[in-house]
Amino acid sequence: MLRILLVLLFAGPLLALEPSEIIIIANKDMPDSVSLAKYYAAKRDVPQENIFLTSLPSGEDIQRIDFDKKLVEPLRNEIEAKKDKIKAVLTVYGVPLRVGPRVLSKDEKLKVDELRLKLDDARKKLEKAEKDKDNKNALDDLKKNVAGLDSLYRASSASESLACVDSELMCLLWKPYDLNRWQPNPLYWKAPREIKDRLPNTLMTCRIDGPTFEIAKRIVDDSIETEGKGLNGKVYFDARGIALNAKNQGDATGYGGYDESFREAARLLKSSGMDVVLDDKPQLFEPNSCNDAALYAGWYSHANFIDNCKYVKGAVAWHLASSEAVTLRNSKSKVWCPNLLQKGVAATLGPVAEPYTIGFPKPAEFFGFLTTGKYTLVETYSRTVYLTSWMTVLVGDPLYNPYKNNPVLKEELVEVSPKPSSGMK
Repeated sequence: MLRILLVLLFAGPLLALEPSEIIIIANKDMPDSVSLAKYYAAKRDVPQENIFLTSLPSGEDIQRIDFDKKLVEPLRNEIEAKKDKIKAVLTVYGVPLRVGPRVLSKDEKLKVDELRLKLDDARKKLEKAEKDKDNKNALDDLKKNVAGLDSLYRASSASESLACVDSELMCLLWKPYDLNRWQPNPLYWKAPREIKDRLPNTLMTCRIDGPTFEIAKRIVDDSIETEGKGLNGKVYFDARGIALNAKNQGDATGYGGYDESFREAARLLKSSGMDVVLDDKPQLFEPNSCNDAALYAGWYSHANFIDNCKYVKGAVAWHLASSEAVTLRNSKSKVWCPNLLQKGVAATLGPVAEPYTIGFPKPAEFFGFLTTGKYTLVETYSRTVYLTSWMTVLVGDPLYNPYKNNPVLKEELVEVSPKPSSGMK
């Protein structure tokens, strides 16, 4: 699947997103959720009839059965009734963030129990063989057996069918699909035609959320104000100095590929005249060391927010690590997304559970398209994230276009990242 995602075929251009093409989901059992939906609609001229109210849990998690019955089914009916006039779904404060795994039937549970016993037995045999120093061929066969059983067990147990609500909603209008792990994103700008034809009617998704209602509302106000005057400030990229192994195709979506993309993003935006600071060492930027930050992306300080930037109004910032959006509303959490929102950024993104690196957009592609001024926030994200039905959530005003009136980069300069010609650092 990863090879398919990296095929260099241009996708057709997205038409500019209009307010009337957004449907807003709010939790009708939470007054603040309804209030925010109405506030955004009024500020962005989204038709009031595009506000979809439904009863949902008040927390950040929703069980799969409730997700299907209370959100997916009625929302699908609502959107289908609008005859293809909806391109984007906006969830707001009060809508759950994460949908639980698929519920197994009685027969499926029995199958999973049988597989677990086989897997436990295979692991014991492998452990014994390693202690007894059996011959290499025997060990290789045992390792392959364990790997095969483990893969089958994970798929059968539906343990990786947990997902971000918003990412799952990208697939709302699809025919039934496999919930185990992820699906490719047909909106990705280099998605092969085969994927686009097989998975049509993919929606863009975004949410306006945060530790408090006031922060969520502030996102709207800051985005509109900044869009009018333009986003100005410095750019900070925090790479780690990890070399890309060009001989290993899989490294393009692994640590080497993403670290190279941070460096490519820095070179790309610097070449356009932006004030760019790149840290290419393992350590992160020191606390309070990055002033006037308009754009920021870095890694890797897992669930350990470092207050390294002072952000200008309208800043877009995200941190690449495994669980940085496991919560958006816990103000005391150490994960990055809620802390970035509390520090004043207007847009961020992160995973609600383990996403693997490929769950994130490539920095050079995401920030490249954003700074062209041709794409809104949700369009930028939708054309640079590889996967749907997976873990990553985009937080911000979907219509936010901070460089609309002052573009700094020509679109033709944005290339697939890392560049195919990239070699060892």
